[in-house]
Order: sequence, then C-alpha cells, then structure tokens
Amino acid sequence: MMPVRNALVVGAGIGGLGAAAALGRHGVDVEVVEVRPDSRVVGVGINQPGNSLRALDVLGVLEECLAVGYPYDRNEHLDWQGRPIVVTPCSLGTDRVPPNNALARADLHRILLGAARRAGARIVHGVSVAELVDDGDGVSVTFTDGRAARFDVVVGFDGIRSPLRRRLFGDAYEPEYTGFAVWRVTLPRPAEVTHTMLFHGDRSNTGVIPLSREEMYLLHVTAEPEDARYEPADFRELLRRRLAGYGGLVAELREDLPLEGIVYSPLSEVHLPAPWHVGRVIVLGDAAHASAPNLTQGAAMALEDAVVLADELARDRPVEDSLAAVSAARFGRTKLVQDVSHGILVTEMSITADGLEEFAMNLREHLPGQAAFIEAELNKPFRLERSADVVAP
Repeated sequence: MMPVRNALVVGAGIGGLGAAAALGRHGVDVEVVEVRPDSRVVGVGINQPGNSLRALDVLGVLEECLAVGYPYDRNEHLDWQGRPIVVTPCSLGTDRVPPNNALARADLHRILLGAARRAGARIVHGVSVAELVDDGDGVSVTFTDGRAARFDVVVGFDGIRSPLRRRLFGDAYEPEYTGFAVWRVTLPRPAEVTHTMLFHGDRSNTGVIPLSREEMYLLHVTAEPEDARYEPADFRELLRRRLAGYGGLVAELREDLPLEGIVYSPLSEVHLPAPWHVGRVIVLGDAAHASAPNLTQGAAMALEDAVVLADELARDRPVEDSLAAVSAARFGRTKLVQDVSHGILVTEMSITADGLEEFAMNLREHLPGQAAFIEAELNKPFRLERSADVVAP
C-alpha cells in the first residue's frame, strides 16, 4: 500500500519539478507552489553530467534533454593566455547516457515542467506557504492566497534561502558566502568550443561550455565583496574589466559581450546536517546542501534527491521513516560534492599570475587521478535497493 496519497512540493525549480514528476509517476497527487509569479527562468546554461542524466532518464525526459543540448566527453584546462595545460576525459555515464549534456536552463525548465504536468502535478505560481501544522497524521497548510489544504508530506525545494528550512531548523544554517561570485552569459559558439574549456587566470577563472550547435555560455569567477550590488546596466563593462589580462579566445569573446543577458550570482553554500526532515516535512536540493558550482553537480544532486524521495515514499512504512531514509542515503554523496567543489573553488581562486606555471605542473600531475576518483564515486548507483538500512551520519 502506498502510504503517501498526496504531497505538497514548495518550489518549482529543477528539484521541485523533478520531485513532482517522480512522485506523480508513483501515483501521488502532487501540488507545487512557487512564489515567483510565472515560470520564466533567470539563468543562462547548465551542464548535466552523466549521473544527472541518469536521474532525468528515470523521469522519462532523457531524450528530450539530449535533443536540445550538446553532449561532450572531456574537460580541457588552459592558462589565461589560452596555452593548453591538460585534458581530462569524462568517465561519467553509460552506454545509454553520455558523460555530459549541456543545455539552456530555460530548455531544462520547460522539459521538467512538461514532465511534472504529464505526471498530473498542479503548479501554482505567485503562492507560498503561510502556515503549516504537522499533527503526526498529516500536514495542514495555509497558503498565502488564503487557501487551506492537507497533505501526507511536504517537500521543500525552495532554494538556498529556503523559508521552509528556516521554519524547521531556525537560522542556524543560513547560506555562507564563499567570497566569490560568477558572471554568466550566452554567446555564439566558436567551432573550437566542443567541450568544457577552463582558463585559469590571476585569482580568477573563466570557462566556456557548449550548449548547442549555435550557442555556448561563458562563465567568469572572481572575488567580490559580500555586499556588492551592481546595476544590470553596468554588467557588460564590469565583466569586461574583470576579463582584462586574458588572451586568446577569452579576449576575443570579451569584445563581443552583449548589452543584456549577463547574469551575476554570488556563490554561497549551505551545510545542513542530517536528518533533513522534521516529522512529515523535509527540505532537499539547495535548501539542504547548496554547493559551489565547480563540479556542475548542483542540479544533479537535486534531481537525484527527487528520484530517491519518490522511491522511499513508495515503500510501505511510516512516512517519517521514509524521510529519514532519504537524508541518510543522500548525505554522504552530497557532502562529497560539497567538499570537492569547495576545495576546487578555493584552490583556483588562490592562483596568482606568478604561480600559474607551478599550478599547471600540479594540475598535469594530479588532476587526472582526482577526476577519475570523483567520477567513479558519482558513477555509483544513487538509487539504493534498501536505503532505509543506510546509517545516518
């Protein structure tokens, strides 16, 4: 017997829509509420590594993602003048799933929105949770539009500044600013950009990732003040200044930055210890374990969360036991991604122009083995046959 008949998902981002699709495929009646007034997406491109593509395959949308994206199988590291350092092949994926597939965020959102709706989910925009009461047998929710409803379980995929996390755990686990921010913009794709290319500079890092036959996106990571507030009208000039000193391809791209479409995002992290639930309410995705983007695993971890959540809630046992099993099964994997991503970010941002040669030597010596290790870990199954037996940290 399926113990969960209906569920509320808070947040209609990648993880929330993935959870709605996964739960709906198990026969759960799902409502999704999203505080934003519509389904428009703020963002540029997003890489989906092989483990994320496996989760998308479970949701039945792998082919759609591959059709609009750009698959690739390696990462190339160069210095900021475009001189090659090392190429690492990607071992993620299977015969069915490529190592990576990058696509526009808007396309991924559209695909997941379609999957959630096909699974029967109702998505309501401009609404959030005003009050909730968990009495042990269910959760009574009052929404900001005045409606009231009752659910067997409430799932928060409401982002790094999650109000639901704060409601459950107080303010002890607020986002921690890393000291760095990323600038992103979509640009026409030069023919040589057929894979991730990372250019290491003076306390900065620039990357290009193909999105389609026509487009790619550029990212640039720099140190920024925590309280920095820049006007979008100034983004192009600010990004040009930060790219000064780069040569080769990046210098060419610097001259063709568009007036609009540049996105600026401070990089923060969230480290919520397990368990991630209280009673019948759980937070997942960035609300529980937001990471630096250096492994391009943020969306992957959220989509894996969504699939494991649906698997566990389908088991014939108390809801609270299933929610405990979710964070027990997920904590170690998400913590590995957090720690490795943070380590890469701090290391790359500490490089100076004078130290680039030494950094390049270390990268050639150590990166292939390190990349093979983390990819072997991520290639492991994230859907466990008996994840209830996993011991929570």
